[in-house]
Amino acid sequence: MKIIYIILLLVVFISCNKQVEKPCYNKNLDVTATAYNSLVYQTSSNPHITAFGDSLKPGLRYIAVSRDLIDSGLIHNTEVKIEGFDSLYIVKDKMNRRYRKRIDIYMGTDVKKARNWGKKKVNIQYCLKPKDTLSN
Repeated sequence: MKIIYIILLLVVFISCNKQVEKPCYNKNLDVTATAYNSLVYQTSSNPHITAFGDSLKPGLRYIAVSRDLIDSGLIHNTEVKIEGFDSLYIVKDKMNRRYRKRIDIYMGTDVKKARNWGKKKVNIQYCLKPKDTLSN
C-alpha cells in the first residue's frame, strides 16, 4: 500500500512541474540590415558588452535591433530568422535611438566581412508571444 501511495505522490509531483508553453504568432518584417563588429570605434568603450549587458564573442549569432523593433515585440533573447541565413540569430543588443526598422548583424572582429555585407533590405521572421492579460 505504501508503494502505491509513493507512486501516486511522484506522479502528482511530476505533473505539477510541467509548464504550459504559450502559443506564439509568427511575425514577418522587412528591415534594413547592416553588420557590426566588437570594436571600440563601432560600439562603445567596452565593445564586448552589449546594451543589454550580454558578452559578445566572435562566432556568436547575435543581432542588435532598433528601438522601434523592441517595441514591436523583438525583445532581448528573441530568436530571429534572417532571410539569406540558415541559422537563427538571437537579439542581444540594441541600436542607437536614431535608427528605425533596422537590425545590425554581429560579425565578431571581421571588419572585411561586415563591410562586404554592407546594407541590405531583408525579411526577418520571429515569434511574437502574446502579452499576459492578467495584471496585479
